[in-house]
Amino acid sequence: MAGRRDGQPRVGKPAVLGDVAQLAGVSAMTASRVLNAPELVRADTRARVLAAMRELDYRPNAAARQLVTGRSGVLGVVSVDTTQYGPASTLYCIERAARQSGYTVSIASLSNLNRLSMEEGVDRLRAQSVDGVIIVAPHESATEGLRHLPPEFPVVAVGAGENASVPVVMVDQRAGAARATRHLLDLGHETVWHVAGPANWIDAGARIEGWREVLEAEGRPVPEPLRGDWSPRSGYQLGKLLARDPSVTAVFVGNDQMALGVLRALREAGRSTPRDVSVVGFDDLPEASYFWPPLTTLRQDFGEVGRQAFRLFESRVAGENGVAVRHLVEPELVVRDSTGAAPHRG
Repeated sequence: MAGRRDGQPRVGKPAVLGDVAQLAGVSAMTASRVLNAPELVRADTRARVLAAMRELDYRPNAAARQLVTGRSGVLGVVSVDTTQYGPASTLYCIERAARQSGYTVSIASLSNLNRLSMEEGVDRLRAQSVDGVIIVAPHESATEGLRHLPPEFPVVAVGAGENASVPVVMVDQRAGAARATRHLLDLGHETVWHVAGPANWIDAGARIEGWREVLEAEGRPVPEPLRGDWSPRSGYQLGKLLARDPSVTAVFVGNDQMALGVLRALREAGRSTPRDVSVVGFDDLPEASYFWPPLTTLRQDFGEVGRQAFRLFESRVAGENGVAVRHLVEPELVVRDSTGAAPHRG
């Protein structure tokens, strides 16, 4: 049907693509490209068309679109069912990047990411005619599962480590841990203790490697890492052990939630931060600047992770073979009041 002069459809009638084009001030062909080939449309034009779609509550005909393009316009995302800040933030940013490009997102949330559950999750999404999947894969077990997915099906992994068999986007955890460790050594601390995450998490292993590599390169003592479970409770319990050792003056903690527990344990033991013990976290939670003292930490750019993951997904859907692609996102050291010069040993 023809739209009104102001771009609004007639009362009681659903909007069609012509109404969207008229309201956005573009041709019907351009409006169609925003749906079917958004990479060919300038960002400002694409944003204007998408805004018109929202204003008119336009609902594209998915069946017709798939007949024209051979694509459904649906991205599948497989993620582990977790409330952890990193995976949850990654999932949100992938979904936001996809929706900004006109994609609908369908999510398969799994209790774990072993080979069987991953294959079942991908099969469930393929039954919904998704164009491909992005897998948020923080566990070691996910790497093996990725090797058994159909090679012709577009798959991108996030955080799957360096040995994944598909294109990967990940924060450079090793570089972030190295940066945290060097920061503490530069403040005059003889060595740095580490409260690590669970053994089956890829990020936890990479952070241990980055921390250890710096200490070994500098010829410093390498304490045995203490394993937590990402929770403030585990950080608190391990922090009480560290607080009893007067030689501990610097601690790199594998995430901000455990760092919160470490800070409390030190305070209860009468160890001042940073006068007696400096503490660095990882993640830069929104609350990190409100810890006491405000926490020095590594900020992960999950927005960039989401954008790069979706970009790789689009290239795979377009037929580009990117098995060897590894895109690293650098974390940023955010220095606050929880780190300071090593205490003087008189």
